[in-house]
Amino acid sequence: MNKVQKILLGMAMAGLALMLCFPIWFGITGAFSSQWELEANLAPVFTRTEDMATWSFLPQAPTLEPLVQGLMDAPEFFVMFWNSVAITLGILAGQLLVGVPAAWALAQLPLPGKGKLLSGYIVLMLMPFQVLMYPQYLVVRDLGLLDTLGAVILPAVFSTFPVFLLHRFFLAIPGEILEAARMDGAGEVRIFWQIGIPLGMPGIMAVGILSFLDSWNLIEQPMTFLKTKSLWPLSLFLPQIQLKDMGMGFAAALLLFISGQEYLEQGIALSGGKD
Repeated sequence: MNKVQKILLGMAMAGLALMLCFPIWFGITGAFSSQWELEANLAPVFTRTEDMATWSFLPQAPTLEPLVQGLMDAPEFFVMFWNSVAITLGILAGQLLVGVPAAWALAQLPLPGKGKLLSGYIVLMLMPFQVLMYPQYLVVRDLGLLDTLGAVILPAVFSTFPVFLLHRFFLAIPGEILEAARMDGAGEVRIFWQIGIPLGMPGIMAVGILSFLDSWNLIEQPMTFLKTKSLWPLSLFLPQIQLKDMGMGFAAALLLFISGQEYLEQGIALSGGKD
């Protein structure tokens, strides 16, 4: 590769990096912009006029008011925040309790027909929520969980994604270790707790982090199963933001991004770092 090609490649990579960073910069500058500036820039988006929306590289009148408003003056923000916490922790705990043993059984136990069962897991994992929405609605309705946080938590607990991902990690455990443990008289439960879980901890951590982010950002499930607005999670709060509350919306998005970006990076690294 000659010098000119290196320069062109560098310029292309720099342009791509700027494009990828623009949404982040858009959110940061919006969180520190005044309400009048946001209304002036984004009014065409909400009023659906033929005028073009505009955006400044830096806020014309920087202010901390949106952040203060989001943290101090928005009680509905905190109610939905704690709803998100309850939903996320419930789903995360349930997926680990159900998914870890299921993945171990599919990976290491001599179950009849487990190949077909794993294929079924993959098929279910590829199905979008819209396909499974009606059956899930009927189940939570018959269990009396409709319009409760349990209606969102229970179907997600039995998600096939944690089982599929953990199966890959457990399958990579050397069989010699397990055979040596069985020869020493260890039962399958003891092998699972003392060998499977410690060696599969990177996969368990990856599942926990990715499931946390997925559960925190649920939108369709709460919209389908929750009718009472006081039960809504934070993921339904941001889409309800109007132009007059746009500053608080940017501030809330920035706070969520800051709190979640590290976990997202860890989840991606852990899920892709093991062969």
